[in-house]
Amino acid sequence: MDTFIRKDEKKNEKPRHIRGVSCDVQGCCYHDGDSYCTADNVSIGPISACTCSDTVCATFKPKAR
Repeated sequence: MDTFIRKDEKKNEKPRHIRGVSCDVQGCCYHDGDSYCTADNVSIGPISACTCSDTVCATFKPKAR
């Protein structure tokens, strides 16, 4: 099964995003401007997390200004 929605090479198309992964962090360079993540993969942690609020996206990179 294909994990990504493929991007056509046309300039006006949005980058591919990971199916089933939504993201609200607009300050991340992988945020597509809607609510999707365009990273090749996503790493979430830490291993010691016990609740949703304990987790963080280790893939986060700040958007260039």
